[in-house]
Amino acid sequence: AFTLLMPAAPARADDPDLLTIGGGAYNVLRNAKEAEGRLEYRFSYRFLSIIRPILGVLATNDRTVYGYGGFRFDAELGRHFVLSPEAAFGFWSRGEGKNLGGAEEFKTGAELAYRFDDYSRLGFMFDHISNAGIYSKNPGVESAMIMYSIPIGGPRSR
Repeated sequence: AFTLLMPAAPARADDPDLLTIGGGAYNVLRNAKEAEGRLEYRFSYRFLSIIRPILGVLATNDRTVYGYGGFRFDAELGRHFVLSPEAAFGFWSRGEGKNLGGAEEFKTGAELAYRFDDYSRLGFMFDHISNAGIYSKNPGVESAMIMYSIPIGGPRSR
């Protein structure tokens, strides 16, 4: 991912806040897959010139819920494509789904999206959730999602 970001430029400074909705598969690399829905708020505010905060929640058909907050970096790949690595920390509730070992979990991943002229985006996200070994059980889980981002409030200058 680092070599992919080297030729990339940071996303435009006037990108608006984004409300992102998604759907896909949870535990996608294992046989016991679950359906997943996700809602994420991506702030346009930037610090250190390139890092943008995010807040989100995901839920599965087995009543697993994970609420999180973190950061993302938007890198332009050409005029319309944006690669966005992301890292977050949050609190997870098992429901009837896979046991991840504990309530505190970390999420890392990336999205590759097409940004339309109106700043909306359609992308594919892949991410991993695990507790990074802070509990004795740490199986982890991966998600593959189709994400759609809706601009909120129009373009801004930051």
